Amino acid sequence: MSAVQEAIRRRYGQWARARASAADASAPVNDGCCGAPDLANSGCGCGYPAAELTALGLTPAASLGCGNPTLLADLRPGEVVLDLGSGGGLDVLLSARRVSPGGHAYGLDATAEMVALAEGHRARAGIANATFLQGTMEAIPLADASVDVVISNCVINLAEDKATVIREAYRVLRPGGRLAISDLVELEPLAPAVKRNLDAWAGWVAGTIPVQTYTGMLREAGFTDSQVEVREAVGPADHGGRIGSASIRARKPKEPAPGG
Repeated sequence: MSAVQEAIRRRYGQWARARASAADASAPVNDGCCGAPDLANSGCGCGYPAAELTALGLTPAASLGCGNPTLLADLRPGEVVLDLGSGGGLDVLLSARRVSPGGHAYGLDATAEMVALAEGHRARAGIANATFLQGTMEAIPLADASVDVVISNCVINLAEDKATVIREAYRVLRPGGRLAISDLVELEPLAPAVKRNLDAWAGWVAGTIPVQTYTGMLREAGFTDSQVEVREAVGPADHGGRIGSASIRARKPKEPAPGG
């Protein structure tokens, strides 16, 4: 495990333990949205229909994300969806409700404490068509062409090898499958010292990449119809640049590319 991976797992393991020990599992834990107080009102926890959250017995505070990829994905009954970096499981549980009847939602997280927390939320909500897996985004423990939709909420920026993550998402998608991501992107270059800082990696800052790099990785993996919408932009003084919250969509072609 690299130093970056260890810092990330330590941070989110602590967050999950704090939430699991809280009297109210949906109550806020003292952490900024996407790790940065500047983003606290810029999309984190926003866009979740109140009625759906009430049905799950949770609040937006159960998510550390920076958007709502379940809305981006246009989920339909009968589909199979995978959430990369599923955390406390909010997006998985919402997805499971939307793909019912006949569909299933998988959540993948590298942190054991997060998987346990998500499973507790699943049991509390009484959701039967959801499964939480422990593993990495760089080696997704699902078969080729086994899911219809891949979502992720402010997590791919944490990966050191994002190109591999994108290729893995492409691998597990069925032909015609959809990718719907909420993530942070780099809008103006961050200071080199920030890019090397482990706390900044674990705090959703140092691992951000430019939109052009993101879309280039999607194209190289084989995705088409990529769309990126930057919703919010912040420029904390100690970061030496600007980062933004973005919605990213792409599609796996229904037919393989010529020569592919």
